[in-house]
Amino acid sequence: MLRVMNERAVFGEIFRLGPVSRPELAQATGLSKPTISVALANLGRAGLVREVGLRAGPAGRSALLYEARPEAGWVLAVDIGRAFVRVVLANLAGTIVTRVDDPSGSRNPTDLLAQLTRLADRLTAEVGIGRADVTLAVFGTPGIHDKETGALHLAPNLPGWEQPGAVDRFSTVSSSPYLVENDVDLAAVGEATYGLGRGVAHFAYVSIGTGTGMGIVIDGKLYRGARGCAGEISYLPIGEGDPLQADPTAARRGMFETVASADGIVAAAQRLGWAGATSAKEVFDAARSGDPIAERAVEVEVNHVAHALAAVTAVLDLELIVLGGGVGVQGGDLLIGPVQDRLRHLVALQPPRIEVSTLASDAVLTGAVAVGVTAARDLVLDRMVATNT
Repeated sequence: MLRVMNERAVFGEIFRLGPVSRPELAQATGLSKPTISVALANLGRAGLVREVGLRAGPAGRSALLYEARPEAGWVLAVDIGRAFVRVVLANLAGTIVTRVDDPSGSRNPTDLLAQLTRLADRLTAEVGIGRADVTLAVFGTPGIHDKETGALHLAPNLPGWEQPGAVDRFSTVSSSPYLVENDVDLAAVGEATYGLGRGVAHFAYVSIGTGTGMGIVIDGKLYRGARGCAGEISYLPIGEGDPLQADPTAARRGMFETVASADGIVAAAQRLGWAGATSAKEVFDAARSGDPIAERAVEVEVNHVAHALAAVTAVLDLELIVLGGGVGVQGGDLLIGPVQDRLRHLVALQPPRIEVSTLASDAVLTGAVAVGVTAARDLVLDRMVATNT
């Protein structure tokens, strides 16, 4: 067990530091140089680490450098969105080697799984491996994965996935181990790892697009709640009295999502007199051009978002809220200033700063890669240990 712990520590530091010498590893891990040498030898025999040259030192001495072999493992990361399916293949260093964005052909399980299998075959063939060679797959989906029944709950945009055992069918895409994670939670991990959330202990990623959701990071860790449902802000009681609440789907989608999502913005513009409004982006573009109806529709959206974030602020006391999703990214310049002004009047607390995600539509994929790479490194080490036992 001690040997395995040492190897994990050395392997992790090599990824963190890049090409590194034995003395540097000893300093970083606190392990002795002989222990470092043994760990490097074992990692090298397993094909996880390789020598990459020398670094010149004082008095003509040179230190042998080691790096992890990125191609020692592969992560298939998938973002299942309403309009697009985005799939990438990343190596153990977290580098995305190949990618494809494909329009969603169908959201029913059979057709979606066939599409994902086709895309996985395409990407793995591009790097000269098969699907069976993938170390780990990570699927980002709307809703909540019920691990007991294998169903996806609270995912109205994925009909059929609420059936027991539906999630288990992802094994047809990847015969390797796989994870199923909420897409907005993955986006929060992506922001924490590569985006605006780096180094921020308490923040939330709020996604507003075809749906709404929130990923919460507390003390630098993703917070899921007792049943994995933390952040389902679509069900906040925001928008009561709005005519959209008479829609039969409102209860299923949630009050906030019904009025504040992309469809809600279009409906507000139509109700205010713009009968031909077709998309939230169209409304935002018109508001920037000074169209009075579009400006009023944006004001309605500001009101809904401000009330939702006031509730979040009062409960969580965050440092930062990152705004994402199609509405959040496309309309952030129109929403953030007015929302911040409203927050100062809605809550007697110091409101968090609000910023538009720099990861844009890649936030979910970025988080899936971050989660997948961490887990895949553990898996390749576990296989090495099993082989040597």
